[in-house]
Amino acid sequence: MTDSTQVANVQSDGRNHYVDLLRALSLLVVVAWHWVFTIIIWREDGPHATNPIGFTRGLFFATWLLQVMPLFFYVGGYSHLKAWERARGRGQSIWHFVWVQLKRLAIPALALLGVWIALGIILGNVFDLQWIAKAVLLVVSPLWFIAVYLMLVLMLPMFLWLHRRFDSIVLVWFAGLAGIVDILRFRYGYDWLGLANMIFVWGLCHQLGFFYDRIVAAARRTDWSLLYAGLFGLSLLVLSRLYPGSMVGIPGQRSNMAPPTLCIVALMMFQAGVAEVIRPRLEPRLTRERWSRFNALINRFSMPLFLFHTTGMALQRAVSYALAGHRNEATRPTGWWWLSRPLAVVGPLLFTLPVIYLFGRRWVKPAKTTAPTASAA
Repeated sequence: MTDSTQVANVQSDGRNHYVDLLRALSLLVVVAWHWVFTIIIWREDGPHATNPIGFTRGLFFATWLLQVMPLFFYVGGYSHLKAWERARGRGQSIWHFVWVQLKRLAIPALALLGVWIALGIILGNVFDLQWIAKAVLLVVSPLWFIAVYLMLVLMLPMFLWLHRRFDSIVLVWFAGLAGIVDILRFRYGYDWLGLANMIFVWGLCHQLGFFYDRIVAAARRTDWSLLYAGLFGLSLLVLSRLYPGSMVGIPGQRSNMAPPTLCIVALMMFQAGVAEVIRPRLEPRLTRERWSRFNALINRFSMPLFLFHTTGMALQRAVSYALAGHRNEATRPTGWWWLSRPLAVVGPLLFTLPVIYLFGRRWVKPAKTTAPTASAA
């Protein structure tokens, strides 16, 4: 990509259109995955969530593209680096910058968590609902991502120092330490060490974002090398049978996500490579007015949708249960279940939008209605 094209895709406030698109789409993919592919199974202790991957042969390959949390942390690292550079130019200290970033996301997340905990306690006591704790846990469980993201923000001063001091060596060390943790877990039974990979694996994804500009400036063969290295690494790890093929959790199987494993490092390389390979086709389009409006719209609503999508989904399920007179859930995918997937987003979306309007408007970014113009980074 030419320098002029790169310049044209950086907004006047220093933001990158393509990075914004990747960040918003990654959040929307998570929302759509939960709405479309969640199967709720009711047991004596309450609702349990599963998905069709455990029932459908070969479907786990879809998670290699649709488990996009590594990609989100990758572009998040780039965004944090650029935001810090702008804040430093205004004379802010790193600690003030971190505090502002923490407040921006922690306040709505903690408010949502608090409301659901209080609601669960009230409903459990008033109606003697023994399963309410399990239901509340399902609704707030996606907030694990917010907790990890806040951890990365809190560690940003250390990550920036490591980047300045050791550059790409940090990526090698994080990957190596993640592999050592996996060996100690899987071979020697030190499962508790898996928590360290919350730092090593997600920290690596975040740290890789610091190299985004260098990856963009590199030759095109570098993009394909990154893609193939991640794809071959991921394939070999899965074929070793030490790691499951799915990049999302399946009940009864070891998870690559909770805590993250070396597979997520390979997945990050693969997804970063895919993002770079398709960038020259997508990035120039973002200078057009229609694409710019679309990009602004999804960036405006992606985070509120993520925060409140399980709340809307829970309300939609509760209403459908009440209308049907029973908990009308399939225990495994059926033919009708698959045919109805394109419509599965409609109900949760209709219940989520009013929740955002009532409780989340202050966190909806104002839309940008003008097409982007060329400006220096």
